[in-house]
Amino acid sequence: MDVELRYLRALVAVVEAQTFTDAAIDLGTSQAAVSRSVAALERALGVRILQRTTRSITPTPAGERIIEHARRVLSEIALLERAARDQNSELKIGYAWSALGARTAALQREWALTHPDVSLVWVQTYAASGGLEDGSSDVAIVRRPISDNRFAATFIGEEGRYAAVAAEDPLARRRFLRMADFAGRTLAVDLRTGTTTEDLWTGSARPASLRQVQGVDEWLMLISTGQAIGMSSEATAAQNPRPGVVYRLVRDAPSISVFLVSRRGDPSALAADFTRLARKTFGPDGTAETM
Repeated sequence: MDVELRYLRALVAVVEAQTFTDAAIDLGTSQAAVSRSVAALERALGVRILQRTTRSITPTPAGERIIEHARRVLSEIALLERAARDQNSELKIGYAWSALGARTAALQREWALTHPDVSLVWVQTYAASGGLEDGSSDVAIVRRPISDNRFAATFIGEEGRYAAVAAEDPLARRRFLRMADFAGRTLAVDLRTGTTTEDLWTGSARPASLRQVQGVDEWLMLISTGQAIGMSSEATAAQNPRPGVVYRLVRDAPSISVFLVSRRGDPSALAADFTRLARKTFGPDGTAETM
């Protein structure tokens, strides 16, 4: 039996993403490569792991047990790699749309002063776990709940929400917006890693339709061309300027909670130090600030 780690990573990514296409995006490879890896794993183990239909991907009874073991193996490998990185003076920080926005540079400077021999490596990933699942990150910055009990989340602060509109849109001429200004508009959303859902609106003053995207680049493209408007965190507004896109504070929108997530039971002092400094960038009460 010849089982490779890339087979296990592909399997877990498919289970997490629920599509081979999204799993390929998370892993930075092609859909065909993910399919080949899962098929190779099934051949190596001699069992069917996933039942595939045009609508869903469901583990077989044997597959559920294999997936559980695969996750455990990948978790142990990630800790092994983490131990090596600690010796190599490196800490990988995973994020999806933005790291900590305008606070990122200040955090980087503070880290360099207090840990001159340890490099921060910023890793953009659209995986639900922020890269913790496959070991591509040691700590993940997330803005939506993670229910996986293998990971522990620490609240570090709150951010305001900003609308993103095309520069020629009449809304761009305003100093700030309100939730009701989205009524009747097409809203671009990333349901996997974004912070905006239709549930934020109540009553009839809500967007007319949703346009699903994958990641911040596709989101910004739709907005800059006037095909949709968007709403995201203040960190997105600070870290993702784009010609043709204007950001405006949404004054009556609920704030966004920001968390740092790491593997439960991870004793790394570097991760603890990063968490302490990240909380410091938000101030003593962690409340949202206006750009």
